[in-house]
Amino acid sequence: MALQQYEYGMIGLGTMGRNLALNIGDHGFSMAGFDKDISKAEALDKEAGPRNLRGFNDLNDFLTSLKRPRTILMLVPAGKAVDSIIEELKSRLSPGDLLADCGNSHYSDTDRRKTCLEKEGIRFMGIGVSGGESGARYGPSIMPGGDEQDYNRVAPMLEAIAAKVETAPCVAWLGPGSAGHYVKMVHNGIEYALMQLIAETYHVLKEAGGLSNRELHSLFARWNKGVLKSFLICISAEIFAHTDELTGKDLIDMIRASARQKGTGMWTSQDAFGLHVPIPSVDMAVTQRDMSAMVEERSIAQGLYSGTNASQLLDKEALIAQVEQALQFSTRVTYAQGTSLLYHASAAYGYGLNLAKVSTLWRGGCIIRAELLEDIRKAYEHKPALPNLLLDKVYADALQGLLPAIRNTVKCAVDAGIPIPATMASLSYYESYRREWLPANLIQAQRDYFGAHTYERTDREGVFHTHWETRSSR
Repeated sequence: MALQQYEYGMIGLGTMGRNLALNIGDHGFSMAGFDKDISKAEALDKEAGPRNLRGFNDLNDFLTSLKRPRTILMLVPAGKAVDSIIEELKSRLSPGDLLADCGNSHYSDTDRRKTCLEKEGIRFMGIGVSGGESGARYGPSIMPGGDEQDYNRVAPMLEAIAAKVETAPCVAWLGPGSAGHYVKMVHNGIEYALMQLIAETYHVLKEAGGLSNRELHSLFARWNKGVLKSFLICISAEIFAHTDELTGKDLIDMIRASARQKGTGMWTSQDAFGLHVPIPSVDMAVTQRDMSAMVEERSIAQGLYSGTNASQLLDKEALIAQVEQALQFSTRVTYAQGTSLLYHASAAYGYGLNLAKVSTLWRGGCIIRAELLEDIRKAYEHKPALPNLLLDKVYADALQGLLPAIRNTVKCAVDAGIPIPATMASLSYYESYRREWLPANLIQAQRDYFGAHTYERTDREGVFHTHWETRSSR
């Protein structure tokens, strides 16, 4: 074995790591892969073919095989596994070596690791990667953060392997520190919300419209040729047409309706709460995954309460037209919430995010890629400092045109007893954001009444407190 022959290293040769390594090899770069599981290292060797790739399960041999200064990508589960690998590597690395975490790490962990490693002279960056197994293999959306000089070091390789939209690679340096992992976290929060909104649309069409799986397949396939064109709509169409090999039935009907989560959607909600940025569509999507897991309790509750009121249902074709526009509305509002969070987080954490750039690299490769992102890119190109897409005139006009449909869809779901909380949250967000006055004056009065928390007035400057209590309220 020739020493120091590989340009890049990859730690973690599971499905994502191996596919990304193969993608890198496809584009003419050499890479050594490491995994403690020898079968995974051997799998890379088996699939390498003519590519300049090699798998290792001995860490020292792996490190010896890399050109110096070393550039090592990591694709392992977020959390303790990343810290464990870093601890094992630290004494074996040299100043100037670069570690790049390509997993779904929490942005605060990325900042902590970067600070710690740079004390040893080791470079560190967080890189968000979206697109699942297929994206890793054939072109993901890539969201790098860290020092720009470190990005420039890996940019030729990342630009080569990234998804392309109109020949432009879906990768760009986003900002210092944990900017890349923060953008990926928000991407995942938007993903949670979009998946929930599509599931709620399915629920209404299935129960209120009586659509069969074949009709749903045809409908979603048609939607994917229009305004709603996106990766998630596309795969939903395919799911409705898939037959179960075990039973011969539609596979969608054989899947247990209890969704799991790895935490990135929850992280988005938690950070938004900390920054006081409302993202209720994402919040409801996280909540509904938790609700879906309460299968036994919901089964008991179903026996206690009445169900759908069929007399309230609409004509099928009218319902389909209405629900399509409602999904367009809630999708637009979801992207507005996510990019609003990025706007405020950029200021709070010093990322200096360019939201037009973020929108551009989300147009291909990633899970939330959609036709709509071109409209979003244009809005931020026109006004880079836009705090919320709802303040863009073109975006606002589109929402106004869709408003009757989502209001009527919510009414229909309420009458039919069908839960569509993320859709309702999207509408409520819009209704709240577009109003100058909200009833928080009563909340301030209540807070002042029971806790002397004070309030501000509309007619004069200053902070005020009132002795509210009367004899009747004692």
